[in-house]
Amino acid sequence: MKTLQPIDEQTHLLLGDSPLHFEEFLHLFAEDADLELINGVLVERMSVQLDHERLFAWLMALLVPYVERRASGIVLGSRTVVKVGEFRARMPDLLFVRAERMDIVRQHAVYGAPDLVIEIISAGDRRSDVVEREADHRALGVAEIWLIDRPRARLRLLQREGEDYRVVEHTEGLVQSQVLSGLQMDVHWLLSDERPPVHEVLKGLEA
Repeated sequence: MKTLQPIDEQTHLLLGDSPLHFEEFLHLFAEDADLELINGVLVERMSVQLDHERLFAWLMALLVPYVERRASGIVLGSRTVVKVGEFRARMPDLLFVRAERMDIVRQHAVYGAPDLVIEIISAGDRRSDVVEREADHRALGVAEIWLIDRPRARLRLLQREGEDYRVVEHTEGLVQSQVLSGLQMDVHWLLSDERPPVHEVLKGLEA
């Protein structure tokens, strides 16, 4: 087994004697720690604060039944590994994969681009890390990316159009998903701590 030592306490990087391959990463670490693989280097994800977890829990509670009722695919949470490359792996806060593409979802990782990725950006996230995360999702070809940037009070919505993305930044109003048909929500719910109960939102979406 590789001997790993911290090389930067601030960014929580862990480095081995040589770049770590994706399959090695899965075998050695994927089930043991909150780690991502960036260019063959292990990066420990920072712990999150209460407002992040409350929004994550609300979105998960909303999206799982919404998708299940339509049998349209699967929603997975923040400890799901997504392969970006041979030496690169991410763990998005939330992701969705269509039912017809379930072959990319395996026991230990997602081997391919999810159809939807949602990232919740917190005050402690460095801007360079956020930009790199978006770049990885773009490079992988994720059809729709939601970057919920609470510190900057905006939702950065990226929707794939051909080989590029249409990017719109929302600070208010309703946002509509192109991947999850019929799903729309008030941007205010994502950027603040004021959200209606999940059952009320689901009832409105079914109306």
